[in-house]
Amino acid sequence: MADKNDRVMIFIDGINMYHSLKGHFKRTNIDIGKFCNKLLDKRRLVRIYYYNAKVGHTEEPERYKDQQKFFASVQATPYTELRLGRLVYHNWPNSPPYEKGVDIQLATDMITHSYKNNYDVAILVGGDSDYVGALQAVKDNGRNVEVALFGSERTSVPLRRVADRVISIDRQLLRGAWK
Repeated sequence: MADKNDRVMIFIDGINMYHSLKGHFKRTNIDIGKFCNKLLDKRRLVRIYYYNAKVGHTEEPERYKDQQKFFASVQATPYTELRLGRLVYHNWPNSPPYEKGVDIQLATDMITHSYKNNYDVAILVGGDSDYVGALQAVKDNGRNVEVALFGSERTSVPLRRVADRVISIDRQLLRGAWK
């Protein structure tokens, strides 16, 4: 049960969120502030951390331009920090780029803020089961963890198991959260 006095930090795996929105809803124009307010459920926001990797300017100029506009909107959201890893372009354009540093940065921040007693509840928006160990460490430090997931109950089973609460990201939750 959500306690309105709980201090909440939200950790968003932006790459996972982008691909999930595109795959499930065929659109990506989410308003991060409105979306996070839905996740808060009237609890107190401490901070939102949004993690992503910057698209290469020379490799993908149009996508880079669109991403920069989106990053500006993220940075304009109150109490939000933008954390960027990097995309590695190896054998571009024959092979897609891959991200480096995003997952570990998110996990490190979540654990660090837990040990600093900066929040009561961590909400992870991301479906990567690599986060299970970080979530367990946060729980072992006396914090609650919630996971906001896209898709059916068969997705991200390890994350569902470690979470104290699972939030389904569906059309109803996203109503009013689009730009």
